[in-house]
Amino acid sequence: MKIAFFVHCFFPGHFYGTETYTLNLALRLKELGHDPVVVTAIFPGEERQAAVVTRYEYRGIPVVCFDKNYMPNRRVRDTYHQPEVREVLEGILDEIHPDLVHVTHLVNHTAVLLEVLCAKGIPTVGTLTDFYGVCFNNKLENAAGDLCAGPNASRSNCLACYGKAVSAQPGASPRYRIFAKEKFAEPAASLIMRARGLDRIRQSSIGPVIEDLRLRPDALRNLYAQYAALITPTAFLQHAYKDNGFKNPMHAIWFGTDIDRNQLSDTRPANGPVRFGFIGQIAPHKGTDLLINAFNRLPKGRATLDIYGPAQQDPRYFAELEKIAGEGVQFRGTFPSTDMARVLSGMDVLVIPSVWYENSPLVLLDALATNTPVIVSNVEGLTEFISEGETGLSFERGSVDALAVAMQRLVDDRDLLSAMIAKTAYPRTVSDMVDDTLRVYGTVV
Repeated sequence: MKIAFFVHCFFPGHFYGTETYTLNLALRLKELGHDPVVVTAIFPGEERQAAVVTRYEYRGIPVVCFDKNYMPNRRVRDTYHQPEVREVLEGILDEIHPDLVHVTHLVNHTAVLLEVLCAKGIPTVGTLTDFYGVCFNNKLENAAGDLCAGPNASRSNCLACYGKAVSAQPGASPRYRIFAKEKFAEPAASLIMRARGLDRIRQSSIGPVIEDLRLRPDALRNLYAQYAALITPTAFLQHAYKDNGFKNPMHAIWFGTDIDRNQLSDTRPANGPVRFGFIGQIAPHKGTDLLINAFNRLPKGRATLDIYGPAQQDPRYFAELEKIAGEGVQFRGTFPSTDMARVLSGMDVLVIPSVWYENSPLVLLDALATNTPVIVSNVEGLTEFISEGETGLSFERGSVDALAVAMQRLVDDRDLLSAMIAKTAYPRTVSDMVDDTLRVYGTVV
């Protein structure tokens, strides 16, 4: 079966969870005799390619890539429905002629892809890896930094999130300054939405923004109907989409990992400082500052903290982290994905302090598979995978105090830490995941 995977970005330039999930599916399906191809994109602002569509191969998987620099987003609507990409997508699909399309992220392709697939009658499966279909910022986090249930009736909460994002950009218009203040963002957005019929609002620069944000939730819900089946890696993610009106057949399939499982618990030293670690994007929504502040409260010399991630992702944020990092904190940069087991073997505990609704991050599964206990924010997309006090600890999302208490508990009780290391495991492999995915394909093709 010829299977085309559509993903927003891909290796070698992008190498996080969704990209890894897509690659793992493609590699395993090729081993099973299928014919996978990946269709991806270059983000606007990245290095411009010589042509709109280019081709390369990664680990034996053919990759077709189109460059969004040739068709950048000009308004909010273009981030979720950009007619300009239609002709490119049609040409790529005519070239590949797949039996099935599996979309692992719509960003860059936008929901225009679903219209094209519907017109061509190509069976389509999607994997929901975040909240793109529901939420303007993909994270279900409102302008005040709290968790969100989804767009409200007027979409004023979406406008507040948009305004907050714009206000944080260098050189932002002064008219967006009010959105930078958390307690004023949503009231201001609500007022603007109520006044949207006034000529001075409709004809201003914010007029098209209001219209695009108001239409987004219904447009995506309707276009997602093209998916014959949706895969969700967590029960929480599935519930979030259902609660926001998505009625597609949904299948909960936990991700698998083929990380080297030879990392045995008895290879970790029983004495010495507790070695905490962080692996991932260094960005505010990942809570890296939260972790450093909590670590700084631990007794000196009783623990270390190694932070792995790209310094250049958010240079201003990274500079702030360097300023607050105390003794025992080391920034280790990035590493090849093939070194994940080695890096985890140098940790006693992995900390995932995310302040948004994480959904089965692969680094969590890799940690569990290598007998590495975890401390995670108490959001369902993380706590679903741990047994409290046995394979991990959870703490109140966003609370430095609660995270410091959890870390201190393992520093003080080495017997508990040793017991957790001995119990921690995650046996599910990529083959298990692909077998389950093929069963979903069977309901579609």
